[in-house]
Amino acid sequence: MVISPLPSFARASSGGVSTLLLEEDDTAQLPATKAIVLTVIAGPDKGTVHKFAKPRVIIGREGSDFDLQDHEISRHHCILEVRGDYVHLRDLESTNGTFYEEERARVAMLSNNSEFRIGTTVLRLTFEPK
Repeated sequence: MVISPLPSFARASSGGVSTLLLEEDDTAQLPATKAIVLTVIAGPDKGTVHKFAKPRVIIGREGSDFDLQDHEISRHHCILEVRGDYVHLRDLESTNGTFYEEERARVAMLSNNSEFRIGTTVLRLTFEPK
């Protein structure tokens, strides 16, 4: 499911990443019986595998939970929050956008084997047995 564009009440009024988008959310939880894995399937970091150690991760170019070497992504590009059997993806007002199912998305719900693109990097999200 893709939700775009971002509703006016959720937009930041100033430049850069809104602090509202980065606020802690204690409702995200890692599942007890599954590992959440993010694999880079295309782009400069192809083959890299990131396992979620916490239920909320930020993906970006530097200073993020998962740093990628793609110069077309923002420093803090998007955030992933685990919500039971899906992962909530939110773009963090990135310059070049986040794409899900070939459509620019501000928000998307990712399930097992979902793929999305940021910059030239394509990532696949999987739920694996522990």
